Amino acid sequence: MTALTLEKIGALLLCHQDGIRRMQWAVVGIYLFLVGVPAFLDLPSSTSHLWNDLVLLAQFVFWGVWWPLVLVATVLFGRVWCGFFCPEGTLTEWASRKGRGLSVPSWIRWGGWPFAAFVLTTLYGQMISVYQYPRPALLILGGSTLAAIAVGALYGRNKRVWCRYLCPVNGVFALLAKLSPLHFKVDQEAWHASQDRHAPLKGFVCAPLVAVRTMKGGSACHMCGRCNGFRDAVALSVRSPVQEIVKVAGEKPQPWETALVLFGLSGVAMGAFHWQGSFWFIALKQGIAEWLVERDLSWPLEAWAPWWLLTNYPMNNDVMTLLDGGVLIIYVAATALLMGTGLAGLLLLASLVTGRKNWKVLFHHLAQGLIPLAGAGVVLGLSGLTVSLLRAEGIILPGLNEARLALLALGALASLVLGWKIAGHYAKGWRRVACTSLSGLAVALGTWGWS
Repeated sequence: MTALTLEKIGALLLCHQDGIRRMQWAVVGIYLFLVGVPAFLDLPSSTSHLWNDLVLLAQFVFWGVWWPLVLVATVLFGRVWCGFFCPEGTLTEWASRKGRGLSVPSWIRWGGWPFAAFVLTTLYGQMISVYQYPRPALLILGGSTLAAIAVGALYGRNKRVWCRYLCPVNGVFALLAKLSPLHFKVDQEAWHASQDRHAPLKGFVCAPLVAVRTMKGGSACHMCGRCNGFRDAVALSVRSPVQEIVKVAGEKPQPWETALVLFGLSGVAMGAFHWQGSFWFIALKQGIAEWLVERDLSWPLEAWAPWWLLTNYPMNNDVMTLLDGGVLIIYVAATALLMGTGLAGLLLLASLVTGRKNWKVLFHHLAQGLIPLAGAGVVLGLSGLTVSLLRAEGIILPGLNEARLALLALGALASLVLGWKIAGHYAKGWRRVACTSLSGLAVALGTWGWS
């Protein structure tokens, strides 16, 4: 893709902001319909299909198609979902335009929200079966949307404070966008030169609160195109997919991003996708059940909770007892702790073997190298739901399983390459090889966990 083509695309985005906003509101309408209406319909029967049941169709659209494709699109094109389509972003910015415009308090700007929100939302979603039933989907997605509107109504002016700090998937999108070959590049020399011309400038509003002047990567950028051409210094550009992680991510350690990669995407998400078919989950549940029965404590095996606390659909023979819920939490937490600690330990050794005094910086930088593998693993887990939904309809796509494994292999290979390149910034010779080998063991551990 030539620079001229990208320049034209950037100019089109800037000139058609009104059209983009109309498209955004159309997406809001579709989103509200697919989230809201199925929650008030009867659950599908054994004779229901995707083409004749709105509940199944909405389930397939949201979790089988939308979510995996959004993650893939973020890797390929940056955060275009956030900038062009996200209904929560549209609604929170609209509310901010008409709201109180208060300054953003420090507790909202806490850097741990992306990690905490992702972990809590993922775990809660598993407890109430958000992928399987429409009411939990309405509760989580609808609740998130209402929170986005409330935050927009209180804080900022024409801004997306919710998206910048509190969105449960903001952290995931920010990580994956670092791999995108497309980004809005800021030419610092052109920016400074424009300040000497004293010519009138047509300003713009950066809704996600990105400091465009000092922007070096696409992690926080929503790719909306509003800043394109500003001061003749901002332009849609192409770059190497490894550029931001190798050259930018190491400038300032991001502990919360490290936690999200190691314990969130590679731990909590892994446990959330694997627990239903896990031997260890079943063994743990049986062991605790036997221990309780031996002591005449059978009520945890029988007691249940409302559907908004634990899965409770007796008409589908799908009821999660207190024991089920407790074991689920233990399993996911243990998976996150073991996998995250294992990965962190290997990366720590890889950092120390270089003999550098700034090994802490290298540790966090190496964690960034695991982003491709972690992202591929999450897409792999989500696509498992796609396969299950299609199989229930008697649709078996040839080569789909092979494609999913190829995606995981590609993610692992990309992480290996990043590990080698990152190590080269801190060590040479055998130390670089040793650092890469240890980070490669972390890649192997993560690949084993997802496979």
